Amino acid sequence: MISEFVSIHPDAKIGPNVEIGPFTTIAGDVEIGEGTKIYNNVTILDGARIGKNCTIFPGAVVSGIPQDLKFRGEVTTAVIGDGTVLRECVTVNRGTASKGTTIVGSNCLIMAYCHVAHDCKLGNQVIMSNACQLAGEVVVDDCAVIGGGTLVHQFCHIGSYVMIQGGALINKDIPPYVKAAREPISFVGLNIIGLRRRGFTSDQIHEIQDIYHLLFQSGLNYSNAVDRIEETLPETDIRNQICSFVRNSERGVIKGV
Repeated sequence: MISEFVSIHPDAKIGPNVEIGPFTTIAGDVEIGEGTKIYNNVTILDGARIGKNCTIFPGAVVSGIPQDLKFRGEVTTAVIGDGTVLRECVTVNRGTASKGTTIVGSNCLIMAYCHVAHDCKLGNQVIMSNACQLAGEVVVDDCAVIGGGTLVHQFCHIGSYVMIQGGALINKDIPPYVKAAREPISFVGLNIIGLRRRGFTSDQIHEIQDIYHLLFQSGLNYSNAVDRIEETLPETDIRNQICSFVRNSERGVIKGV
């Protein structure tokens, strides 16, 4: 059902069975997938590409103009994947000429008052707790959980299956499967509960522990530690993922315990 008290540009593409509450505004260059529910007082601006079966709560703004002084009005997008929930007052800015699009993956939960800046890329099943703030071009991989009130510096990379404590200040990359906490942000162990919930076996968890023991507790610098990991531990997808993450880190990896 679409309320009679909405403003929808005639060029907007609205899929079947979409619900739109009163006092919502939808611009012309917008696509909304089947079965999505949009509550009252939502603003969806040019460049929004919203998937199927999403839920968008009051006060959210999707595809707002980037808060970047380099932006010159280029045509860009903000993509929201299928099944994603944007809670109250979430803001997702569209991309700039740098990447061209901001992406929030499928089945994510972005809680109230979170901000996803221009050109960020979030994977699937990401959870951002209340009032998290992502600066521009941050990458968050699948199944990461970010605690409430966390601030993430531009260009940081948060790996898959990571758990980050609330109120964290993140200015370094956080590799996959770990818990990160303290000030400055540091490795404090594996996200063991999260990994078990996601179906990781005991053998896989022990493998991850062995890798991070060498990375963070061997006394080697990270480059040499990665070499040691590749020399001494069997090649697996998990080993390759972690080593690749560390080698390709542009901002540097968080410190160990």
